[in-house]
Amino acid sequence: MNHLALDAPSIAYTSLSPILVILIAALIGVLVEAFVPRTARFPSQVGLSVVAIFGALIAVYAERNTREITAGGAITIDAPGLFAMAALLVFGLLATMLYGDRSLDAVGGTKVSHFVAEGALPAGSRADRALLPSDRVQTEVFPLALFVLAGMMVFVSTNNLLVMFVALEVFSLALYVIVGLNRRRRLLSQEAALKYFLLGSFGSGFFVFGVALIYGFSGSVDLRGVFEATTSEFANDSLMLLGLGLILVGLFFKAGIAPFHQWTPDVYQGSPTPLTAFMAAATKLAAFVALLRVLYIGFTAVGSSWQPVLAGFALISMATGALYGLSQVNLKRMLAYSSIAHAGFIMVAVLANTQHGVTASLFYLVTYGLSTVAAFACVSLIRRPDGEAARFEDWKGMGRRKPVLAAIMTILMLSMTGIPLTAGFIGKFQAFSAAIDAGYTWVVVIALLLSAVTAVFYLRLVVLMYFHEPEEDAADVVDPGTSTDVVIWITTALTVLFGIIPGPLLDLVAKATPFIG
Repeated sequence: MNHLALDAPSIAYTSLSPILVILIAALIGVLVEAFVPRTARFPSQVGLSVVAIFGALIAVYAERNTREITAGGAITIDAPGLFAMAALLVFGLLATMLYGDRSLDAVGGTKVSHFVAEGALPAGSRADRALLPSDRVQTEVFPLALFVLAGMMVFVSTNNLLVMFVALEVFSLALYVIVGLNRRRRLLSQEAALKYFLLGSFGSGFFVFGVALIYGFSGSVDLRGVFEATTSEFANDSLMLLGLGLILVGLFFKAGIAPFHQWTPDVYQGSPTPLTAFMAAATKLAAFVALLRVLYIGFTAVGSSWQPVLAGFALISMATGALYGLSQVNLKRMLAYSSIAHAGFIMVAVLANTQHGVTASLFYLVTYGLSTVAAFACVSLIRRPDGEAARFEDWKGMGRRKPVLAAIMTILMLSMTGIPLTAGFIGKFQAFSAAIDAGYTWVVVIALLLSAVTAVFYLRLVVLMYFHEPEEDAADVVDPGTSTDVVIWITTALTVLFGIIPGPLLDLVAKATPFIG
């Protein structure tokens, strides 16, 4: 009797070491939660996360010249994937430093000693005790964040649509839990987590249904096999177009692209601010790199089929973010609509279907992520006795109260607007020039007009800081701890540096553009 022998897929563990380091650390973090005493969990989890992220960064650097397809063709270690992994790890490290700042209640409170001294809270009160960092920090965030990182690292480096779906679920499920961990705004946070879960599940459903249709069209879930099918005589088959459309919908949900953005404002507002910063930077980067990989490997031969679609969604996203952002009174919600507008600007680069488009997209994603992390870190410093204060009015007169904080926030708002000498200007210039080179000048013209609209709500904050008197009941500005201070200064400095001297990052990104399939 003949037995069918199945060869085990070859796995290059060295090439996969960045992912394995983070995944193993996440599993160890779960054990720490189970067996380490409560008083020792916080330093253990912070130390484990920082060591794991640095270890993974070292592994990424060691594999910088690797170009390999491994794990049975499911994982591709190439330049864009390694660059995206490094950026994700940096965003994860910055978020860990913010959440690990013990001078603040990481869940959403503030320095207890300040409000007790000011008489806002009686010493020894229940509210006083509730705000103490020692018993309010939720250490389960750290292994969850590591699972998010591991899932995203697989997500940006796989050429297999089924593995991409599994990675999508790994980091999405952990994010749903993280969003609901803001105990200072428990009901708001739980509502945001539920909304994120329901809408994210719809997005995942669209994605996997699209994968099924693409398999029916090409007989493969590997992007190289899909590419070969799209070069055949059936390239414009309706099954292929419908499948690609559903996959795009799933990725648009994760990237926060309108009209699939409904979860974004509520999730940004309800999540703990350090974790909002991480989601705003890392999730958008992971979603767009996966989008680039799908389109530029699997469907690059039929670019004429999806480029007009992307142009339309880019315009919708820019318009939605710009117009709805004008009416916001909460700074976190304004930054959420800002992210929706920026997703549209990044799409302008993606639709080019050229190497210049990849370079522009990656540059924009990194610089936008840095400025976003800095902005949310600044927002986390504005506090009231019951938690964070994110109203625009709380920033009135900040130029007199805290001139350094106001100056930093001004730089970040100018960068998001796209003012010269900031990284935001270089990012938009690169994105728009890639689209013009591809023949989409009309999209760039509309994008420039909508960019001017977004400037209104960015500069509105600047006006409040410098041309208004502070309110009598203005929220307090808490002095940041060392780790928060380091995050704010480094990210702000890089925002300015990449605006004045963008060459080194542009050169690095240009070397990271060739996908392999």
